[in-house]
Amino acid sequence: MKRAALSIIRDEHQALAAMLRSMLMLLDKSRKDREPPPFDVLRAMLFYIDEFPERLHHAHESRLLFPLLRTQVPSLAPTLDRLETDHARGEASVRELGHQLLAWEVLGNSRRAAFEQAARRYVDAYLRHMALEESEVLPAASAHLSEEDWTALDRAFEGGRDPLTGYPPPDEYRPLFQRIVMTAPAPIGLG
Repeated sequence: MKRAALSIIRDEHQALAAMLRSMLMLLDKSRKDREPPPFDVLRAMLFYIDEFPERLHHAHESRLLFPLLRTQVPSLAPTLDRLETDHARGEASVRELGHQLLAWEVLGNSRRAAFEQAARRYVDAYLRHMALEESEVLPAASAHLSEEDWTALDRAFEGGRDPLTGYPPPDEYRPLFQRIVMTAPAPIGLG
């Protein structure tokens, strides 16, 4: 049976992975062209990550999906502990990256390498995090959760859809998504 929550999680992972890769593409292009990157677009991307994946997607996983799996699949506890640790650090990590970006923008190229290294570590860690969820957590959920569990999960995940997965953004976020889509390189944008 098709589970809406599983599809939403995978779609949101795919959108976030595209966003993360686009950030690195902007950095690579900036280095190649020997020009500053579009700081405003990178800031918008980091803001998006903080607002949607960190506050909505992770909250649904941590408050709903992971507790159900802890009960149903106790052997998954070490994996869930690791993912929870990532979630707990997520908001601070993206804000620290934003601070490093601002330092580069304001203080100049002396801060470029620090930001680029931090961005690559951040992207690598996030991609590994999502891969672990998709390789271990989602299959366990498919195999062990009840219809009642899925009803609650589907309802929760359908209630806060990420606009980068094809759903219209709330009005207040419309300018943010327009900036990202119109300026960022493919696969996330048209720039």
